Amino acid sequence: MYGVGIFKGLGVTIRHFVNTYVDDLKWGVKRYQTDEGFEARQSPDTTGIVTISYPEERMAVPERFRFVPFLVTNEPDDPEEPNASWCTSCGICAKVCPPQCIWIVRGEDPETGRPIPDPAEFYIDIDICMNCGYCAEFCPFDAIKMDHNYELSSYDRTTAHIHDKERLSKPISYWQKIAPTRAEEERLAREHKEAAKAIKKAMRKRKKSA
Repeated sequence: MYGVGIFKGLGVTIRHFVNTYVDDLKWGVKRYQTDEGFEARQSPDTTGIVTISYPEERMAVPERFRFVPFLVTNEPDDPEEPNASWCTSCGICAKVCPPQCIWIVRGEDPETGRPIPDPAEFYIDIDICMNCGYCAEFCPFDAIKMDHNYELSSYDRTTAHIHDKERLSKPISYWQKIAPTRAEEERLAREHKEAAKAIKKAMRKRKKSA
């Protein structure tokens, strides 16, 4: 019984070994140096090698892949508020964070000293972050999103692994690039809310003028 199982396993290995060379002869250099060849090797219909030559080759992560959060900002060429952060420093993300890895310093008006809806400082310790996505889920302004960049290792954990506001801030176009489907759904939802607010405001004006 056990001998038969071993031979079956060896048979699978030999079959993949032979099919790999057959596919190499069929594809030539295109099998390892083109996007088409990479997709073919990752296809469920492939019969040969499926190994990824990392870091030269990287598997595409799904849209709902979660890693270290980042802050959404306006585009640099925004006509009204270029590079403005969507974060209002409300602190909800820091409150719901299970490992408490988020620190926020609320911004203040230099003249009055009153708080303003813009964080002066925003820190996330990626060594503590568990990538749960609670901060992005509970953010009422869609100002926090989960990034897809997982290559963050370094030898300096005291400073390189504590991301500040500058490093966390990325334009909305970046989110639209890595998660186009979700970004479009969120955009439509925001437009719906804004339209609903405009209708309510118009109805209130009509009632006052009547």
